Amino acid sequence: MLLDAADRQIIQVTQAGLPLVAEPYQAVAEQLGLTAQEVMLRMVGMQQAGVIRRIAAVPNHYKLGYRYNGMTVWDVDDDHVDALGQRVAELPFVSHCYQRPRYLPEWPYNLFAMVHGKTEQDAERQIAVIADLLGEDARRHTVLYSSKILKKTGLRIAG
Repeated sequence: MLLDAADRQIIQVTQAGLPLVAEPYQAVAEQLGLTAQEVMLRMVGMQQAGVIRRIAAVPNHYKLGYRYNGMTVWDVDDDHVDALGQRVAELPFVSHCYQRPRYLPEWPYNLFAMVHGKTEQDAERQIAVIADLLGEDARRHTVLYSSKILKKTGLRIAG
């Protein structure tokens, strides 16, 4: 899908979030010289085309008490990483799951999965579930816990 100028403007105006007002689509429409109906239809079209993944509230997990956020990294056979990654991604507590390249010999890990826990024990239980799921296919793993948020945003499209 190619974005026209109006679609691009809608993304730029809403990419940090919809305005927190009673009629957010109307507020966006007024800012861009469109109607609220046109803004909504364009956003639905971009969502159906996969340009916009979703329109949703984005909770701040730290404010909700999830202080143990760990990127688990796993060394699994490259021939099985797609299937194993799919199984890990289906776990309800995994928020992000990626395959990434190894940088041998220092970095042997190729499967990444993010977990969030209110306590260290919560996070460790989730990691144990992943370890059980991967079984002997996981040659080794480690966890990179967040210690401080320095910046956290989605992709921002410049004007």
